[in-house]
Amino acid sequence: MGAIDGMDLGRFGVWTFDFEDQPASMMRESVQELEELGWPAIWIPERDGREALTHAGFLLASTERMTVVNGIARIGSRGPRWTRGAALLLADAYPDRHVLGLGVGGAPTARPLREMSDYLDEMDATTSANPLPRAPMRRLLAGYGPKMLELARDRAHGAHTYHVTVSHTAQAREVLGERPFLGVEQAVLFETDPARARAIAREHLYGYFTSPYNVAKFLRLGYTEADLDGGRGSDRLVDDLVYWGDLDTIVRRLHDHLDAGADHVGVQVLGVEPGRTAMPQWRRLAEALAPQRAAR
Repeated sequence: MGAIDGMDLGRFGVWTFDFEDQPASMMRESVQELEELGWPAIWIPERDGREALTHAGFLLASTERMTVVNGIARIGSRGPRWTRGAALLLADAYPDRHVLGLGVGGAPTARPLREMSDYLDEMDATTSANPLPRAPMRRLLAGYGPKMLELARDRAHGAHTYHVTVSHTAQAREVLGERPFLGVEQAVLFETDPARARAIAREHLYGYFTSPYNVAKFLRLGYTEADLDGGRGSDRLVDDLVYWGDLDTIVRRLHDHLDAGADHVGVQVLGVEPGRTAMPQWRRLAEALAPQRAAR
């Protein structure tokens, strides 16, 4: 559990948007402390301007052991040839420490499955004078529906899912089969007051409750239009997507994804203002989730 083709990511890692709002010096200090705390992996998205492969390279250069996973690099942001070249360079420079997560991302497209398949075809057909790395390049695909999960099973080392429920994790494992890797993002919030916790969670989830492809995902999972509630989200749906409460409650619920078939859970901390750090929460989580503190 937690391994991608021999690369061990551990059972839990950090999944964060926070670096989008931080200067390089703060990012460096944060990721170095996360490594010292014993976190084996960090997942980074591509959202507000930080280019995915450059971002990954910076974090790899700032650390010694931690695995950096693009969760995800958007295929619309760069051509397949350049994605392949960048990922091969990172695999060569930092053996067994980088995972290329690919996804459509952003606004939904008419044919995401075809776009991803064509992108992979061009990546795999590309040749160059660049030397191949000693350690292999690993890649994951962002997937929710069965067809994209099947593509992840057949054309990548596995799948990465975002804002899903434990029942979806079980379904994804069934589609993927036993061997492919399944990395699941899970949002958490250190807040014990139900009204406040759900208000913070709803603010974060609103965009997902109103985008067509996310709405389709939730409806496939058995939620109703009433659960979506015009973007507000029912208590049931909000609680299934954001684990809030004290540390023991959050940790117990995170293990549910592993029990359902996930190999690894990337934990995203909510409730942090832009430009600030979730380090206090990561420290608390490390005590309960990190396999061991790195030797100082």
